[in-house]
Amino acid sequence: MRIGVLVKQVPATENVRIDEETGTMVREGVEAELNPLDLHAVEEAVRLKDRLGEGTEITVISMGPPQAKSVVRMGLALGADDGVLLSDMAFAGSDTWATSYALAKAVKKLGKVDMILVGMQAIDGDTAQTGPGIAQQLGIPQVTFCVKIDIDGKKIIARRLIDGGHEVVETKAPALLTMIMPKEYVSKYPSFPAVHASLKKTCHTWSAADIGAETQYLGLKGSPTQVAKIYPPPQREKAAMSGGSSQEAVENILGILRKEHFIED
Repeated sequence: MRIGVLVKQVPATENVRIDEETGTMVREGVEAELNPLDLHAVEEAVRLKDRLGEGTEITVISMGPPQAKSVVRMGLALGADDGVLLSDMAFAGSDTWATSYALAKAVKKLGKVDMILVGMQAIDGDTAQTGPGIAQQLGIPQVTFCVKIDIDGKKIIARRLIDGGHEVVETKAPALLTMIMPKEYVSKYPSFPAVHASLKKTCHTWSAADIGAETQYLGLKGSPTQVAKIYPPPQREKAAMSGGSSQEAVENILGILRKEHFIED
């Protein structure tokens, strides 16, 4: 079985800057990390590999500038077998549709991939669109909000989060599954020997031409989502705090509402 895990490099800071001209995030000079939900996807793939044993291979794929190779290397250190970074100026400014198109092309170039795991969403965009978009591009089933995955013969069994609980879903390979972290999840990080060993693993860099992508579907020009304007919300006045007993808190809040003329006696 071959498992593809799609990961993204995201800013490791709350001080995110936006290019006002293009409406895209400024990534140069910003400390970055592996998207936490993608980290869980890599660990789930490694768990499956340990259970399935020989014959199971994991390929980590990311798309971004050259420095994004660090998150691919993190995946290798966690137990993936090889990695691919899609890096080309043609990809710059891609929205979720263009990103899905490029990543789907990369998966096709790999050949037979039985399962694709991806974090439910990236913490810098929170759209949760790229994973389903890739499944649509590839024409394969998708299961979202998964917390755990198992394999039974040719069946993929996913435990997924729903309102008020969980449900168990079965599908056949190939399929794409998006991962969400369970409440009890604790991130694991590779040991120094694992990091050192990962440096010997193969990490390819592919361009748009390498994956056979048509450039009109990439970057800002190939992105149907157009950002008209990005601006910070207006700064609010300092909030009023109310303490004491429940009765005192209620009386204080009522006093504020009366003062602001939201209510009248």
